[in-house]
Amino acid sequence: MDRRGVSMLDDDRVGRLLLKLSAPAFFGMFVMTLYNVIDTIFIGHYVGPLGIAGLSIVFPFQMLSMGLGQMFGMGGASVISRLIGGGNPARAERALGNAITSIVILSAIITIVGLSNADFWLRLMGASETILPYARDYMTIILIGTVFRTYAMASNALIRSEGNARVPMIGMIMGAVANIILDAIFIIPLDMGIKGAALATVLAQLLPTAYFIRYYFSGKNFLKIHAQNLILDFGIMKDILAIGVASFARTIAGSLSAILVNRVLVSYGGDFAVSAYGIINRIMMFAMMPGMVTGQGLQPVLGFNYGAKRYDRALRAMKIAVIASTGLCLISFIILYFIPEPIIRIFTTDSELVALASHAARRIFLALYLIGFIMVGSLTFQSIGKATQSFVTAISRPFLFLIPLIFILPLYLDVDGVWLAFPISDGLTCILTVILLVPQIREMRRARLSAMQAMESGSLPNQQPTHHSPEVTDSQ
Repeated sequence: MDRRGVSMLDDDRVGRLLLKLSAPAFFGMFVMTLYNVIDTIFIGHYVGPLGIAGLSIVFPFQMLSMGLGQMFGMGGASVISRLIGGGNPARAERALGNAITSIVILSAIITIVGLSNADFWLRLMGASETILPYARDYMTIILIGTVFRTYAMASNALIRSEGNARVPMIGMIMGAVANIILDAIFIIPLDMGIKGAALATVLAQLLPTAYFIRYYFSGKNFLKIHAQNLILDFGIMKDILAIGVASFARTIAGSLSAILVNRVLVSYGGDFAVSAYGIINRIMMFAMMPGMVTGQGLQPVLGFNYGAKRYDRALRAMKIAVIASTGLCLISFIILYFIPEPIIRIFTTDSELVALASHAARRIFLALYLIGFIMVGSLTFQSIGKATQSFVTAISRPFLFLIPLIFILPLYLDVDGVWLAFPISDGLTCILTVILLVPQIREMRRARLSAMQAMESGSLPNQQPTHHSPEVTDSQ
């Protein structure tokens, strides 16, 4: 495209700009999340609770590909936004090319490793002998589409980093609509069961992949893909991974915690408890969406203004994002805590499973209203290149808090201990995020004050972006 997307990031109306970037991200992520939810709904109604349990077992493996997409998507987007803000589009294009190459290589590795011994991995993830056939049928097909899922996930952030939120939204909507149609065809008239759900998902993911590739070669985008930029560059990769590894670590820690939850649930609650957790996991993806999409809308705005040393706009954007995400998560909490049954019945009509999942939801979502602040705080560190803080906030909830609690609490509270481990982890993560975020806010305020004093003294003409590249890596 022309420079409209990048020029949009130079807008003084930060609140309006956040809405412009977050609203398409919300609708896009909403339909992207439908990939897993749609499969679960069809499987719940046409295969049964054990089919849902099979999806729950495979979900951590799907999270691995999502983690790769987020690592190179969010890491690359952070680097790209700051380079554009600093006036260095050539190096931003190098970051884009390196991110794409890395996605293709690592996706191929995941597919090969996963298919080489599927039963071993599924048993490791907690599959019982009754769940194993359902999980195997789903995973073997899903793994074939890993590269499409990973590329689409990364492209959402990479394209949005240049100020274009519309294209990612369209691509994800295309895929989700195709997924619904194909699920209906493969599962109902063709009676392909869980294999049909997996095949529908893989084929549907081809659409956004093709659409995003076409976008990059259409001439309408700000950043271009050049063959020489596809060659891995250690300096660029170091910058991308320094920030993106936090997203990967968050997802891997979440994947590991999901595996452990499944294994503990089999011991304390049986296969139905695993099915209930599978449903709650899908609902959780929607419940956490307000915090995630607000953070994603914040990322290009904050990265651009931080790279351009416009700290007043950066701080204003952070404040608006925290207020908006917290308010939206509070609404989600009210719905899921007080009336979870109608939502759970979308996935299954089994009365025992509905009762168990509703009971679990009222415990798991006890601290849901904190998630918006946690997500925005973590993505703030990614956006401005603070690698250490970004990594700590990314892994704290699933790894530092949730996993230990999953093992400890069930010893005293039985299966309820698993459910209550989630809100306790949310509360502890919120406290940690506040501790890490406050010094960063103070640092940006000092930098803003110094810039204002320099302008008043006449040593700086204004706060317009510099036309040389700032140092990309700014980890602490």
